[in-house]
Amino acid sequence: MKKIFAFLSAFAMVIALAGCGSSAASEGSGSASASPTDEQVELIVFAAASMTETLEEIQKTYEAENPNVRLIFTFDSSGTLKTQIAEAAPCDVFISAAPKQMNQLDITQDEEKNPDRLDFIDPDTRINLLENKVALVVPSNNPLDIKNFDDLAEKLKNEQILMAMGNSDVPVGQYTQKILAYYELNEEELANAGKITYGTNVKDVVEQVKNESVQAGVVYATDAASGGLTVIDTAKKEMCGQVIYPAAVLKESAHPEEAKAFLAYLQSDAAMKVFEGVGFSKAE
Repeated sequence: MKKIFAFLSAFAMVIALAGCGSSAASEGSGSASASPTDEQVELIVFAAASMTETLEEIQKTYEAENPNVRLIFTFDSSGTLKTQIAEAAPCDVFISAAPKQMNQLDITQDEEKNPDRLDFIDPDTRINLLENKVALVVPSNNPLDIKNFDDLAEKLKNEQILMAMGNSDVPVGQYTQKILAYYELNEEELANAGKITYGTNVKDVVEQVKNESVQAGVVYATDAASGGLTVIDTAKKEMCGQVIYPAAVLKESAHPEEAKAFLAYLQSDAAMKVFEGVGFSKAE
């Protein structure tokens, strides 16, 4: 009888311990399930090269306030970034230096603006984030004493100057082409005559002017400021239109909520203060 009682007692203890273990496992499973905001997120942002300095400054504050988010930037010409996105490069947020490249990824645009019918951005998140200015810059000594865009055009007509501009697939190059057309200057003839050199992005043009390998260049006002260049004139709206920087979250973003939160932060007073510090303004 004693043996039977001892066996039953031992069996009861085993059942009790198993129940405790099951309960502990259940509790452990619940505590290990962290909320999404606690998970480390790598947010990939493709942005125009002209935003390098401002976004890197904003990154410090944003990551300090959002320790679960790590921002990973790719800076390049908007045309290059658009091509990478179209080729399925991972990206959460795209910020272009012109509407053209954003339109080419936006299925809500007509066929003239999006001829390949690409569908990569979430149009509900698309905003006009910033406005920039197109600036005429010269080396510190301004060797040809260029006074403004009118003077630049006259010197180009007379083939007295070597000017740097962005390639045709780069927004700053496209704005420069509009300025040349405004002055009825033939870009191809000037290039063939050795009076125009090109940069793959706006930073390349800045470097050519800083190195004094050209007598003038056309860049964004913000890049002139960050590069320490002398601005002698800025283009009027009728010369090249407004320089608008659109931004949007990608449809295939791995972290759409975090991407939307970052985009919202870029519109905040704190972020705008950084942008305005180098010459950007809030897009109207």
